[in-house]
Amino acid sequence: MAAIELTGLTKRYGEVVGIEDLTFSVEEGEIFGFLGPNGAGKTTAIRTLLGLLSPTSGTARVLGTDVRDESALVDAKRRIGYLPADLGFDEGATGEQILDLHGVIKGDSRREALLARFDPPIERQVREYSTGNERMLGIVQAFMHDPDLVIMDEPTAGLDPLKQERFHEFLDEERERGTTVFFSSHVLSEVRQVCDRVGILRDGRLAALEDVETLLSRGGKRVRIRVEGSLDPDALALPGAFDTESVGEALAFTYAGEYNVLLSRLTEFDVIDIEIGEPPLEDVFMHYYGEEGEADEGESAARRAEVADA
Repeated sequence: MAAIELTGLTKRYGEVVGIEDLTFSVEEGEIFGFLGPNGAGKTTAIRTLLGLLSPTSGTARVLGTDVRDESALVDAKRRIGYLPADLGFDEGATGEQILDLHGVIKGDSRREALLARFDPPIERQVREYSTGNERMLGIVQAFMHDPDLVIMDEPTAGLDPLKQERFHEFLDEERERGTTVFFSSHVLSEVRQVCDRVGILRDGRLAALEDVETLLSRGGKRVRIRVEGSLDPDALALPGAFDTESVGEALAFTYAGEYNVLLSRLTEFDVIDIEIGEPPLEDVFMHYYGEEGEADEGESAARRAEVADA
């Protein structure tokens, strides 16, 4: 049985589309990345999956429970961990008090082990926390009752690189334990490191559903090169090269063609420096899924309606 199964899931706010006709599933034990630029509808989808918003049409099943069945969903939520983008902790409470409250509601069998790993200062009030410490506290509360499924919205926002790496290692271990993880992100390096598959959202609709390597192969690589003397952008007008721009004395472009062709062309120049890395996720969207401007405006209106609906 799939841990999450969406069938035509739609949430509208009048004429504004939050999410439209989402149909896909997330398998048990899978780490699934839900991708999209800000404003694509990711948070609306997550809140609908958790029963915090009522779907306009279609449905979803989470751990076998229909999200429209409020009483059954209460039982299912005991097996679900949730890390929202906006944690909303009581700033006057200490971290320990917050965990105590969550522990009474849903259990805390893994609390001490998680505190040892992520180390938020639980003796202090949340108002004294840094953004990273507050996020660490949120991670502990999401996993401390040993859930079967964890749903997270931008889980590493505010974490420094070392804490991000610690969290990614933790997710790898959770996969080995059989935990299903569903999280939204717009950070391509994070998705590549931990996810098995990704769903890409645009204007509230599913634009693609594929494994991570397929996504990256479509996005190509971002190449930055500096050669002796000047370099005319047209000199590297190869099949698969696009978004070429001058960056100081260097030339930068995205390349999705054959690497042997690129390397062969580069032998014609006296190369001083070259960098090859992942393109920004936004570049992947712009090149393969069209302009994103309308999504931001539409989701902003949907978010305002969502707040009013809540």
